[in-house]
Amino acid sequence: MKGNLEDKDVSLSEVHRTVRIPEKVGFFKQLLAFAGPAYLVSVGYMDPGNWATDLEGGARFGYQLIWVLLMSNLMAVLLQTLTARMGIATGRDLARACRESYPKPVGYVLWIFAEVAISACDLAEVLGTAIGLNLLFGIPLLYGVILTGFDTLLFLVIQNFGIRKMEAFILSLVATIGICFVMEMIFAKPIVGEVVTGFLPRLTSDSLYVAIGILGATVMPHNLYLHSALVQTRNVDQTEEGKRQAMKFNLFDTVIALNIAFFINAAILVLSSAVFFKNGVVVTEIQQAHELLTPLLGITLASTFFAVALLAAGQSSTLTGTLAGQVVMEGFLRFKIRLWLRRLITRLIAIVPAVLVISIKGEEGSYDLLILSQVILSLQLPFAVVPLIHYTSDKAKMGKFANKTWVQIAAWIAASIIISLNAKLVYDVLGGWIASAGEQKVWLLIFVVPLVISIALLLLYIMLPKQWRFWVKKPQPKVIPEIVHSQSYKRIGAAIDFSEVDNKVLSHAQTLARIYGAELFIFHVVEGVGGQVFGSGAYDEEARDDKPHLETIGKQLAESGLEVHPILGFGRVPTEIIRLSRETKIELLVMGGHRHSGIKDIIFGTTITKVRHNLSIPVLVV
Repeated sequence: MKGNLEDKDVSLSEVHRTVRIPEKVGFFKQLLAFAGPAYLVSVGYMDPGNWATDLEGGARFGYQLIWVLLMSNLMAVLLQTLTARMGIATGRDLARACRESYPKPVGYVLWIFAEVAISACDLAEVLGTAIGLNLLFGIPLLYGVILTGFDTLLFLVIQNFGIRKMEAFILSLVATIGICFVMEMIFAKPIVGEVVTGFLPRLTSDSLYVAIGILGATVMPHNLYLHSALVQTRNVDQTEEGKRQAMKFNLFDTVIALNIAFFINAAILVLSSAVFFKNGVVVTEIQQAHELLTPLLGITLASTFFAVALLAAGQSSTLTGTLAGQVVMEGFLRFKIRLWLRRLITRLIAIVPAVLVISIKGEEGSYDLLILSQVILSLQLPFAVVPLIHYTSDKAKMGKFANKTWVQIAAWIAASIIISLNAKLVYDVLGGWIASAGEQKVWLLIFVVPLVISIALLLLYIMLPKQWRFWVKKPQPKVIPEIVHSQSYKRIGAAIDFSEVDNKVLSHAQTLARIYGAELFIFHVVEGVGGQVFGSGAYDEEARDDKPHLETIGKQLAESGLEVHPILGFGRVPTEIIRLSRETKIELLVMGGHRHSGIKDIIFGTTITKVRHNLSIPVLVV
């Protein structure tokens, strides 16, 4: 069942409800069918930004902050479960829900915040991947940052295998990270009794700042947008029972995946505690941790496993960040662009500041940039959490699946903790900037402080219950379409390339020509070197062979009673088809697919997209 949404208004439409759920099978097989979305989301909870805070927390405070990781993980499970329920119950992702719930100006601001957060997250992934390449292969950090721009090609390859293959690839990277840290734990030999004491809540004035950083790095805003769209890749029965079953299995998926992420984060902190805190070494940089592991543990493989895990974390987060960017853009703006272009734009936004900072401050500036990326994420997080709680608590929108009272209380407690701790983080960082700015602090007071105040006021606005808001979005009346009149065509074109698909193209074209009594124009383009260089003056073997072949096809069709005009073009295929279509004034064009995608699109080019975007007539692709 397709539900009540059109494909054009769902995010990730190319994979929307493409995963079939088997019926009348056991619990385990059904769980496997639903498993996947939460694993894609979980990589955001173990990206390089988390590594920086976990390493510092363990090196400075030992096992004291493990309970903060546990608390953050429980909040993450709750919020990710809510966003999954939203996607299943309403068929909407969080970005679309925000677009429908708030006035346009507010929606645009929320979109900008979400895009900034995704770029900030990608910045951490760029640095993590570059540091991993540096640690494994000795590639200078600046060159590593530039190399990360080419992982767009990796995404192009993976996306063409479908959502299940992508989920399997991400799971393999997560497994790589997990295996590496299991080995690190074996090497480090932490004392179990001391680890257990870390689950007892305690904070000091010194550890509060690091605890806030851990929380800010753990609950990622882009994951909330992404998860609500990913759960819709399953072709769930759109009945109450079918949705309830999907929610149950997605809860299992979320709990298992995020607990794996918790294990990896805890492993990083425990490793840092067992190795660095134990030896009185304060670590504030990922590279420093890598360099010290071998001499402190006496095992070379410890550093290698650490670097491999970091590289896997950066790459896995990169792929899911791209999907989150697609969800945000399509949900807020109802605007689609090619995935490789979306990937490239996001990556360039992340690469530019990384290159500038490393060029000016050197490699030691990478750690400061990681912390800055987490501050930006902290600023945006409440703007995803608050709309999520409001929406999933609304019975008019969620029906029987609206949050129960105890869930609302738990969610608002989590939101309050996130907002207050992140506000403290922003306050401290901003205060530090002002204190160290000297004579330049006036610019911070003029531009940055008013911006932060405006953001706080916007947060207060979206926190208000809908009935209390002074500015609400007016419901749009449903537009009843006019009765569509019958269409007729007098001149129909068919583009052929002398391949096996031509039979289908000509079959459709001649059928339509007979139905409408239309003239049929058959186009073929000589695209070899001769046709490209000499145009209609080409007389190479291709041009000599193609002309009589096209004329023979035209005669065969004419014998069946159609008025046929075979026309030969020369040069680039898309340009020539567009030119011939305009010159002959056809009213409908029939053409075949080019039968390749992904990397082959880049190598061989695409015809359909260029033709369709440059002609105002209908284009039928067979």
